[in-house]
Amino acid sequence: MTVAETTTAIPDLSVPASSPKAAAADVLPAHFTMTDEEVRAKFPDRLCSYDLFKKMGSPRHIVAPMVDQSELAWRILSKRYGATLCYTPMFHAKMFSDDNPKYRNEQWQTNEEDRPVIVQFCANDPEYLLKAARLVVGQADAVDLNLGCPQHIAKRGHYGSFLMEDWDLISKLIRNLHENLEIPVTAKIRVFPEVEKTVAYAKMVEAAGAQIITVHGRLREQKGHKTGLADWDKIKAVKEAVKVPVFANGNILYYEDIQRCIDATNVDGVMSAETNLYNPAIFSGKVLPTWQMAEEYLEICDEIPTKSSFIRAHLFKLFRYSLPIHTDLRQQLAAARTMEEMHQFVKDIKARLIEDSQKEDAQKFNPENTEVDEFGYRKYPHWICQPALRFEHDKVHSQSKRLLNEAKVSEQNSETKYVPLSLDAKANEEDCNKRPKLDSK
Repeated sequence: MTVAETTTAIPDLSVPASSPKAAAADVLPAHFTMTDEEVRAKFPDRLCSYDLFKKMGSPRHIVAPMVDQSELAWRILSKRYGATLCYTPMFHAKMFSDDNPKYRNEQWQTNEEDRPVIVQFCANDPEYLLKAARLVVGQADAVDLNLGCPQHIAKRGHYGSFLMEDWDLISKLIRNLHENLEIPVTAKIRVFPEVEKTVAYAKMVEAAGAQIITVHGRLREQKGHKTGLADWDKIKAVKEAVKVPVFANGNILYYEDIQRCIDATNVDGVMSAETNLYNPAIFSGKVLPTWQMAEEYLEICDEIPTKSSFIRAHLFKLFRYSLPIHTDLRQQLAAARTMEEMHQFVKDIKARLIEDSQKEDAQKFNPENTEVDEFGYRKYPHWICQPALRFEHDKVHSQSKRLLNEAKVSEQNSETKYVPLSLDAKANEEDCNKRPKLDSK
C-alpha cells in the first residue's frame, strides 16, 4: 500500500475488525493478526487513547523529541517551566536493541522526575522496533514511532518521513507494537500537500494502533532554510477525523501561540521543538534572562551526568543572540569540555550580560510592554530567552529582511496561504504583539 495509490484504494482500517462491515469487505491487512477484542484481552491493563492521555495528566504543553537535545536534564528543566509531557530524543531502534548496551546506555536516562515521558524510536523493521520498545517497558508511559524526521540521514537509513510513501510498512511497524507491547504506541507524522491524503494517512496510523498522533504541520521538504509555515488547517482536519488525542507541532514562537493553536485546531496539546531549545520557559509564559536558564540547567547536569556535547549545544542556543556580541566567549564555549569549564563560561557571560542589561538604553526594556519590529516580532534584548528567527533578504517583495519561518511554502503547496493568527485587521491592530498577516502574493 503506497501513497501513489488513490485514497479510495486505502482500506478503512478504522473499522473494528469484528464488525460485520469489516468481515464483508475484508478490509484488514494480513498483518492484523488479532482483533481489537483480542488485543484488549491480551493487555487488559494497557491504556488506550484518552485513558492514556488522562493518566499522563491531560498534557497540553509538550516538549518534542529532539536528537541529542531532549535528554533527561533538559526534560527536567522544561518541566520546571510548564512542560507537562516530554519526549526523549529519537533513538535508532536497531542500535538501541543491540546486545551491546553502549548506545542505549549513552542515550537513555530516566528518573522519578521524568514521568510522564514517551520514548521515541525510528525504525523500518517491525521486529527490531518491538525488541527496542520492550527495553523501556516499566520506565516510559508509551513509545512513539518517528515518521517525521526529514533529514538526509533519515533518507539514507529509510526511516522517519521517508517512510511516508510506504503505508504498508508503517502500518506493520505500529501494529506489531500494538499487538505485542505492554505499553501503548503513539506516532508523530508530517503532512502531505493534499489535506485529503493527510487525513487518510492519519486514519491509517490510528487504525494500525497509534493511541496518540502528533501532527507536524509541515511537508517533508519544509526543513532548514525552507522551513516555512506549518499548516494548522491540516492539523485541524486530522483532529476532526480521528478519535485518539492529537498534538499539534509547528508555529509556536511565543507563549500566546499555544492557545491560538488550540483555538485554531482544537487539538489536545501543543508541542514545541526548536523554540523550546532557545526558550525552555516557553510553556510558563515567563520572560527570563538566558543566564538564569543556563545556570539552572548546569545545576541539573551536576546531578545527572550529561554528555558535554549536549550541554555545549544547549548553551550555544541559549546564548545565540549574545555570542555575536561577545565573540571572545564563543571560543571559550567551543573549547569547553568539563563541567567546570561550562560553569566558568556561564559565569563569565552572565557578568557581561548583567553589565549590558544595566546600560541606559537597556533599562527601558519592559517585558509587559514589548516593542515589535517591522514584521510584528517582539524586540527582546539579546540576554532574554527568545525564539530563533531565520531571515532572508527578499529583494522581490520588500527590499528588506523577511522571516524564513513565514516564507511562502513550496510550490508544490503554493495554494496554502495559512497564517496562524487572526486575519481580522482590527483584531491584529489591537494586539501589538501579534504578528502581521503575510503577503500571500
